[in-house]
Amino acid sequence: MSKEKVVLAYSGGLDTSVILKWLIEEKNCEVYTFTADLGQGEDNMDQVKTKALKTGAKDAFIMDLKEEFVKDYVFPMFRANTLYEGSYLLGTSIARPLIAKKQIDIAKQVGATVVSHGATGKGNDQIRFELGYYANMPNVKVIAPWREWTLTSRTQMLEFARKHNIDIPNGKEKEPPYSMDANLLHLSIEGKALEDTWEPAQKDTYIRVRHLDDTPNQKESIELDFECGDLIAINGEKTSPATMLAKLNDIASKHGIGRIDLIENRYIGMKSRGIYETPGGTLLLHAHRAIESITLDRGTMHLKDELMPKYAELIYNGFWFSGEREMLQAAIDSSQKNVTGTVKLSLFKGNIIIDGRKSPNSLFNKNVVTFETDSVYNQKDAEGFIKLNALRFRLRNF
Repeated sequence: MSKEKVVLAYSGGLDTSVILKWLIEEKNCEVYTFTADLGQGEDNMDQVKTKALKTGAKDAFIMDLKEEFVKDYVFPMFRANTLYEGSYLLGTSIARPLIAKKQIDIAKQVGATVVSHGATGKGNDQIRFELGYYANMPNVKVIAPWREWTLTSRTQMLEFARKHNIDIPNGKEKEPPYSMDANLLHLSIEGKALEDTWEPAQKDTYIRVRHLDDTPNQKESIELDFECGDLIAINGEKTSPATMLAKLNDIASKHGIGRIDLIENRYIGMKSRGIYETPGGTLLLHAHRAIESITLDRGTMHLKDELMPKYAELIYNGFWFSGEREMLQAAIDSSQKNVTGTVKLSLFKGNIIIDGRKSPNSLFNKNVVTFETDSVYNQKDAEGFIKLNALRFRLRNF
């Protein structure tokens, strides 16, 4: 009887290495690993592949998805100025549908009908991964080890790793102080030392964004060019989406921009505390809103702002491939056809200052808004406008 083929989402860390061996030993599976390079910058991808094969994988697939990630996932999300619960720029959430889709592509390539992941039974990622799997392969079978195995502590996982000769990097014997996730858009830090919501995060908690004490004492000015809602150039230089986001990360992090400490509501029902570092994304959000401020009319802008929380919730909860997300995306993208122009910003000590914005599609008309004499706007018209809006108030008190 042939072994069941499984494609495992694999990072090369302790958890997924143990899962790889567990699938082989306990589930009697033929395992293929899939690793997405989304700009996490942790390990040499060749080393990840070597470790997967050494641990027993039939084959190990590595895919550089940085450009696709930014162009087809990050940029569409930023067209909506997306924030979950008013704060979170969804750096982890937006990466999961792409990983799930590509993992299913690998499953189809090797003839596997089973996929597996290392997400725990307490978090959001299990939902995001599995909704993505089912959307791209309706009859796929999912193995989620954290929901069924007996390895309930780090000590047990280390013992399993030693027993099966899984490489444990130096310094990894001790339990880490945090749980971390990284990609080109952000770095998240959760758990352990952050589980006391009263205690502030220590200075060394932050990795990507400089502490304000260490930022330059001079401001830096930059210009960002947009076309149809997407960033196309930094200081006049046009490069690829991933290259631009990486550059924004460098610029913003140098000035202490993009740190946030928040309590969020997980889809599964519990609250969790997270430290998120999204330097380039924070800068991009402010600049995009600035160019929209002169290119969108009031009704369109306000409706977008009303739709955004629902759109953010869909992404956070794992519904990227849903019809309702696609419907909202179509509306958002339609609003962006005139969002073209340049935003001038200054960065200083964690602050983003909008210095100017210009657009060939600007709706800002100096002849209308001027405080000087004009021949365009009749101020007497405002009287009737106000009285019509007040009519229902007046009728209540006649």
